[in-house]
Parts: sequence; C-alpha cells; structure tokens
Amino acid sequence: MKCLLIASESAEVLFHWTDLDYQQNIQERYGAAQEEGEELPAFEDILSTLFAPIIISYSTMEDSYTSFTTADNHIYVLHQFDECLYIALNGDGEEKEDDLRRKLYVVKKMIDVMFGMVTLSGTLLRKELRPQDTEQRTRLWKYLQSLIETYSHLRDNDQSFLVEAVERLIHPTLCEQCIEFLERRLVQQLNSSVERAGEEVLHAFILVHTKLLAFYSSRNASILTTSDLLALIVMAQNLYPSYVDLDDPSPEDVESTSGSGPESFYTPEPSPSSRDSSTGRGGTPVFEFVDPDIQMAEDSLHTLEVGPPDPSTPRRVFLDVCLKDGLYPMMPHSMYCLPLWPGITLVLLTKIPNSAVAMSVYKYLEDFNKLEKRLQEGQGSPAAARSPLNMYDVRSKLDKFIKALGPHEFQFAQLQSVWTEFKNKAFAKGKSGFSRDLIPLCKKMKTQLCSIYRQCFLMDVPQRLSLGLQERAQAMVQEKLMDWKDFLLVKSKRNITIVSYLEDFPGLIHFICVDRSSGQMIAPSLSITERTTSELGKGPVAHHIKNKVWGLVRTTRRYLQKGYSTVTLRDGDFYFCYFLWFENETGYKLDSVDIPVLSDDSPPIGVLACDYYKRLLRYYSKNYKDKVETVKCYELLTVHLGVIPTEIILQHCRQLASKLWEPSRNPLL
Repeated sequence: MKCLLIASESAEVLFHWTDLDYQQNIQERYGAAQEEGEELPAFEDILSTLFAPIIISYSTMEDSYTSFTTADNHIYVLHQFDECLYIALNGDGEEKEDDLRRKLYVVKKMIDVMFGMVTLSGTLLRKELRPQDTEQRTRLWKYLQSLIETYSHLRDNDQSFLVEAVERLIHPTLCEQCIEFLERRLVQQLNSSVERAGEEVLHAFILVHTKLLAFYSSRNASILTTSDLLALIVMAQNLYPSYVDLDDPSPEDVESTSGSGPESFYTPEPSPSSRDSSTGRGGTPVFEFVDPDIQMAEDSLHTLEVGPPDPSTPRRVFLDVCLKDGLYPMMPHSMYCLPLWPGITLVLLTKIPNSAVAMSVYKYLEDFNKLEKRLQEGQGSPAAARSPLNMYDVRSKLDKFIKALGPHEFQFAQLQSVWTEFKNKAFAKGKSGFSRDLIPLCKKMKTQLCSIYRQCFLMDVPQRLSLGLQERAQAMVQEKLMDWKDFLLVKSKRNITIVSYLEDFPGLIHFICVDRSSGQMIAPSLSITERTTSELGKGPVAHHIKNKVWGLVRTTRRYLQKGYSTVTLRDGDFYFCYFLWFENETGYKLDSVDIPVLSDDSPPIGVLACDYYKRLLRYYSKNYKDKVETVKCYELLTVHLGVIPTEIILQHCRQLASKLWEPSRNPLL
C-alpha cells in the first residue's frame, strides 16, 4: 500500500508511482462507487480526483501541514519543491514518516540528476515530467518508477544505502592495481582516441553489485560528491540489477561463456583483508578464519554469461562540479554504463564539448536571482549588502553570451527578445530603471535561460564515444579482471566478516563505521538468506539482526535531529551504541560541541537527499575555538550481546574506532 505523487498547484498529476496493492485497493473502492455498467476511469484520473482536495487545501492554507495520518492508519507526507508538490503515502506500516520524507527528497534528487537546471523553472519542469506525447510520457514515467523501486530495494537491503555512504571492496592490492589501470591505460586511451568526438572521460569506476572496486578521476576533474555517486549507483543498478541478497548460485546453475562446459581458469589468492583481519598490531597472529562460502566460490564457480554491449545512447546526468571559482551545481555529463559480467559494471562519466554553456547559464541565473531578491526586499536590505551585483557588467557579459549562441535557434530568438525588453526598461536613459517593475522580467529571463539550457542538454543526447570505443573499453577491463571476477562477486557479498573481529571484541554482533568526510563506510556483511549459513546463523536469526540494525539507524537519526551525538540503549538481549565525533587530520579527537537541533519537518539526515554531514562539518569548523584547518567527522554504530558489561562495550567501541581506518587495512578514495 504505497504511493508517490508529484502534482502542480492546479492539481495536475505530473508523475505517479504506486505498488500493485494500492492500485487494486483504489480501483476496487472507486469501482464500488460507480454505477452498474459504467466503465472505470483511467487510474491517473482517479488519483487526480482523490488527491485534488489535499493539493488544493495544502496550497491555500497559510500554515500548510507536512504530514497527517488518516483513520485507517494511512500516513501522508507532503513537501513543496519550488512549484511542485510531492506526496508520499504508506498504508501497510512498512514505512514510517521519516522514511516517506526521505523518499520524497531522494526522488527530488533523482529528478535533479535527470533534468538539471530545468528543475529551476516550474513551467519547463512540468513539460519535462508530463510530455504531451503519451508514448514518451509512459516511457519517462516507467523509468522514474523503476528508479524509485530500485532505490527502495537498496534502502531496505543494502547497508551502504541504509547509512547513505559508499562501501569499498576491501582488497588493497587489487584496488590499487585497478585504479592504476583506469588511469594509465583505460582513461588515457579513451581520451587520446579520435572516436570520442570531443568528449573527455572525467571519472571512471568499477562497481561489483553496489560496492566500489576502483574509482579514478582525471586531474582536471572536480571531486564527485558522495550524493551524486550514490545516485549514479542507483541508476547503474536500475539498468543492470544485481540483487545481492539472493542465494548464491550453485555450480550447476552457472554456465561458462563458451557454452562447452566448465571453464578452467587461474583462481587468485584470497583477499589480503582476510590476512589483515587475522593479524593484530605489530604482526602478532590473533585469529585465523577462512570463509567457507568464499572458498567454495573460488574453487567451483564457473564463468558467468554476459550479453553484448548496450548500443543505446548514453544517459545525460547533471552533477555538481566544484571549481576554483566556486560550486556549479547540475553540470551536464554523459554516463556510459558498460556491463562486464552480471553484477560487475564499468561506469564512465564524460564532459561534453558545450558544457561551458551550462556554467554561463548558472552564473546568469544566480545574477537574476540576486537582482530579484534585492528588488523584492529593497535596495537597502541586508540581502543587497551581502550580494553585491553590477548589472552593467552582467549586461556586457550576457550580450556576448547571447551573440555566441547564434541566431539559428528558436530559443535564441526568445531569449534575445526578453533580454532586449529587460535592457530597455532597466537601462533607460535619464532615470533609474531598477524598480519592482523588473521582477516579472527577471522571472522571464530565468525561464528563457533554462530554456536555452534545456535545448542544449536535454533535447538531444548524441552518442559521442563510438560503439567501437565502448567495446574496446569493455574488453580491456574484462581482460584485466578475468581471473578475479568470480572471487569479486562472492567477495562483494562477504566483504568483511564479523568473525574476524570476535577475538579482539568478544560479544560484538555487528557494527557500521562511516567516515563522513570521505563518504565511505565499513561494515560486516549481513546475509539473510535461508540457504547461506553465515556467522549470524541462517535466515531467521540473521533477518532478526538485520531488522535490529535498520531500526537502530532510524533511532539514531531521531536523536541526531534532537541534537544528541551519543546514544546507548538496551533492547532485550542486545546493547546498542552510537557515537558521532570529530577529528583533525592527524587522527586526534577534537572537543565536542553542541550540534544543532532540527525541526520535525527538516530535510532527512543523510547524504543522498540532502547532505546533513557537510552542513554539520561547516557548523563545527565555524564554532570550534582553535579553528583547525581540516575537520573530519565519523560515526560508529555497534550491536553487542546484552550480557557484556557496559564498561567493556564502551572500551570495545573506542578500540574498534581506532582500528578500522588504519591505512594498511582500508584504502580510501
């Protein structure tokens, strides 16, 4: 019983997604009210009728509500993003209010990545979300619906999406080799080829299911934010799903690519992380453990079958770019997602030749936003003092920008017409033209700038890296990983095991440690299948632990929202701990400060929807008395058996936190 709806202020449905239970329930209820023999309206029309009172009341009330619960325990969460109202509903009790709010923000994030600065214009976004062509609309809605389903699956089953951080495969030697391979062979060859047609590969990374094996950014590339990277992983998983929570395939279920029986190949030695786990500080043997599932897979898994490369054009994505002169959000890139084997994917992000247009559009949008705000608040307002603006300089630069676009495009003529009208009114001789009368023209200018952006980056997405170049890139990485692929597929399911920590931390059941400065996490795998036996036991026991961990993360977020950075609580047979703390670059723990208390309807705590931790780091750096140059933020969640004394548990947490981020154990991005 789930539903998500995006609507305009006039109650027009711009997008909807529902699960089958909700759709059947609504159709049955609506059908019962119909007269006998009367056909049921289209489902979209039914939703429009049902939600119209909510949408209209939300837009007309002075103090709009953000959530409510009906008599039949259906939870509704609403949020206004610009000119669009997002509504999420749950009627089966599987999602709480926080989950629904997070889903709304994540959908907004995915729409930003899909449409870029077009989202800044309500008029244009409505056209994009609800195209007039029915076939195009159906195709778009199905894609966005599948992204929601993929995200929901990952959020409910993948620890990296539970805490919204990137998980690396722990194999230092192979990771380093792959990063070097991406830099010195793959990206270098692609960027030197004439078949790239002006595109430049900025980022290349290899995914094993949702885990990152290797990531490389070219020297002139901006850092890829954790939020954008997680969104791209959702897109890659949506294109090539790999459900890591399913049972391991048996040898007879997996055929070789040759089709001529089992394939013999060299099996690499086990991950160094296993040896690292069995060695304490100073190299003293502590505990040796060989994972039977990984050993079995290394001995018996056959080569997996993979189809030919997808010949479709790349997907245009809009990502944040941080340059020396500032942050440029929603800059256009092309995303090439190349399957290597089922579960292993190569992703290339390229800079397109005319991306400088997007940077100019963003600058001018900022200029007109500043001007509009100053006109609304008055020239002497604090906002005007904080945002100095030389419109004569803007006029000169914008004249050159429009001239460079060329008169052959329809949108050029529209922009030129509105700009001429603006100049005639703003720069009239003999009088000051900067008055509130310019506010409508500011809005028109922003719409026309977004139209230019839309025409340049959304109307047509040509494939520039030739299919042959993509195939060569695919073949190069396949050759590099041929002897490792089966090991990696199983390693991704059992990245690290809790057993390797039990000698040092008896009574520890599970932990998740997150470096919020780099956006990376470390956690033992949670296997919840019936067939696979893990250190947590078989399905039901592991499933119970998993539910406890997911519940603990929800609980800690509520405490963080209230300003608490430490949480310890007992729940039956378990003892939970959560710590958030700050360190400097040398690893010295910094003094704690009171973290801000957030309102109930604030953006959800996390990274994918809205980067809470980036704001928290800025807040800490601003309020820390010694003004250290770099501040790092960490989180640790632990689950212990309740019989372990509290003082021992707290000692474990301190030791575990210092042990996990040793450079020799875990290579960072």
